Amino acid sequence: MRMGIDLGGTKIEAIVLDDAGSVRFRERVPTPQGDYAGTLAAIGGLVARAERTVGAACTVGMGTPGTISPASGLMKNSNSTVLNGKPLKQDLEQLLGREIRMANDANCFALSEAVDGAAAGAEVVFGVIVGTGCGAGVVVGGHTLIGPNAIAGEWGHNPLPWPNDDERPGPACYCGKYGCIETWLSGTGFANLFAAETGERLQAPEIVARAEAGDAVCEAALQRYEDRMARSLAHVINILDPDVIVLGGGLSNVRRLYDNVPKLWGRYVFSDRVATRLVAPLHGDSSGVRGAAWLWSR
Repeated sequence: MRMGIDLGGTKIEAIVLDDAGSVRFRERVPTPQGDYAGTLAAIGGLVARAERTVGAACTVGMGTPGTISPASGLMKNSNSTVLNGKPLKQDLEQLLGREIRMANDANCFALSEAVDGAAAGAEVVFGVIVGTGCGAGVVVGGHTLIGPNAIAGEWGHNPLPWPNDDERPGPACYCGKYGCIETWLSGTGFANLFAAETGERLQAPEIVARAEAGDAVCEAALQRYEDRMARSLAHVINILDPDVIVLGGGLSNVRRLYDNVPKLWGRYVFSDRVATRLVAPLHGDSSGVRGAAWLWSR
């Protein structure tokens, strides 16, 4: 059996899947805030309880914010900053007494949807998370694409393509640059832009709900969001030409995106037609933890 662990900023989730992909165990615990040793202990406790419950030792895969630096073997680029600079994989392998496999959480999301989710059977899958942040992962032939720098799919830290004059230089990003896609398309970025443009502070779900209720200001903001997503995904299609793009994260619940964004992206894609499909995730917020389990393939 395969165990997946999703290490998030606020919760740690473990799941055990059998060969058919059925869930045999599932549990979530809070992430110890700012406590690296406590995080290791919490993961160890989840693994022990899972294996007691299913009565067998499991392979362990884990999705994390950030990734392992090929240069140092230490964590980098994690918005859970307590992990950065730590030998997380080595420490967990020593704690659990076995090899584990680790991947970025967006890669795990993409892998889950490519293996037995909304993109099952597709050769090239681009999985996008538009939530608190904005990340992405690439799966080719059922395997995650990592790259020599371990940054394949870091779509959110590229600049917004084809910017309008009023979109330059763009909002400041925590990475130190301006105008990163994450600052435009994440739920946090969408809310910040709305506040800057209107003077009213609303969260992304509130903006969407008001737009659907006929609020003209919120509708205009959502239309701008859709065009920015169309440009950003068109850039990916021009480079990667994926069969399927799967949206995840909180904004993946906005149903109109799946109709409106593909209607817009054709004007930016360098092709006479666009056959790429934009789809909602089959497994929802379980995709990350399921993808971690599938790091050990069938």
